[in-house]
Amino acid sequence: AGGGRPARRRGGVQRLRAGEVRAAPVGGAGTGGGAGGGAHACPRSPSLGRRRREAAAEEEEVEETPQEKKLRLAKLYLEQLRQHGESRPAPGAGAPAGRPRALSPALTPRGSPAHVLLSLQVQPPDPASIRVLRGHQLPVTCLVISPDDRFIFSASKDGSLIKCKWEVESGKRLCVVPGGKKGTEERHMGHASHILCMAISSDGKYLATGDRNKLIMIWDAATCKRLHIFTGHRDAVSGLSFRKGTHQLYSASHDRCVKVWNVAENAYVETLFGHQDVITGLDSLSRECCVTAGGRDGTVRLWKIPEESQLVFYGHQGSIDCIQLINEEHMVSGADDGSVALWGLTKKKPLALARQAHGMQDAQGLQQPYWISAVAALRNSDLLATGSHSASVKLWKCSEGFRKLEPLWDIPLVGFVNSLKFSAAGDFLVAGLGQEHRLGRWWRVKEAKNSICIIPLKRRAAAPSPEAPDSS
Repeated sequence: AGGGRPARRRGGVQRLRAGEVRAAPVGGAGTGGGAGGGAHACPRSPSLGRRRREAAAEEEEVEETPQEKKLRLAKLYLEQLRQHGESRPAPGAGAPAGRPRALSPALTPRGSPAHVLLSLQVQPPDPASIRVLRGHQLPVTCLVISPDDRFIFSASKDGSLIKCKWEVESGKRLCVVPGGKKGTEERHMGHASHILCMAISSDGKYLATGDRNKLIMIWDAATCKRLHIFTGHRDAVSGLSFRKGTHQLYSASHDRCVKVWNVAENAYVETLFGHQDVITGLDSLSRECCVTAGGRDGTVRLWKIPEESQLVFYGHQGSIDCIQLINEEHMVSGADDGSVALWGLTKKKPLALARQAHGMQDAQGLQQPYWISAVAALRNSDLLATGSHSASVKLWKCSEGFRKLEPLWDIPLVGFVNSLKFSAAGDFLVAGLGQEHRLGRWWRVKEAKNSICIIPLKRRAAAPSPEAPDSS
């Protein structure tokens, strides 16, 4: 993928790195270079490119203080230790050789989770088994599932019921945080504008919510008590994700930048720049990096935090509205041109592209594709889900080594599917529905119910095997 080096602001002081103005030799962010090598005015020799990279590296080393170098090397050493530790299976656990565990996949020696062919095990969902949770008066905009799959947190465009906590088993609403008027956030608990994104830490301790009023609120997930407010973005906060296994939080905004926060210490870390339009989505896993969807700048970007660099990917023709990582090597994105793209993080173009994934609609006498408003991936498997306002959620299979997208089934759901999440165990899928798109009011589906739908995903009956009880 094309490489560019983002400008960074650390500790409130902006520093321009050597590569920020001059693009990397293979095509960079903000210069019009494509992912993995855009068109150049004249050919460059390999030796010239190598000398420039070495010069840039020397300039960076001069800027790095001894304390920064020690911190960077310490982080690298700890990450290597973590990956080495994760690559060893737990005593007494694990499936027989050659048979990956479906719910708790073993880690390969490289530290990346094994790929599980879960699509072969899941049965077509029964529409009659879908459970509907009602409570929001306006369209649901975002939701997350707790790591233990016991609770769902949701938010909407409501002026009063801003954030809800639901119990999955009973469907009961356990907690409601009321909102208020703009400018009163310091005097009451909730948000005073639409919440656009949510994230929960992998230990289930912290919940983060971002709104149109540029604020990020941190909550105690167990008690729904607000702990802190992060300020700093200059426009709506549109994407949030905790780095897996840590309390490091990434945020994306319509102000076109990505920020890094330390939630445990209520601290701002740094800011990254590169997108040329509003950022509409963000996701991350255990590596110290995140991926973002850049709206109408037509790019998906991978931000490498320690290396202070970014990779740029091109493939969609419209605004890229949603993105999620499947595993440490692959991701999926959706756009308003109706396409769903499957990416490898080492390739500049999509590995697979499904055009008009949800079909065509007749809008004011014009034929156009249904927008892809939500994507979800069951982590470390081959099972994907996409949503639009086409009256169905679609399940997909990643086949041929993530080089092909195959549609599996349609699940009938009426309304805008503004958020999709698989449970960690893969036994249910949750959809946040609304009469309107989470970011605007281009259409209104009057017959839709503003609700949360829990879709059970049953496994096929398998022959008895010596595998562990929690495997499928």
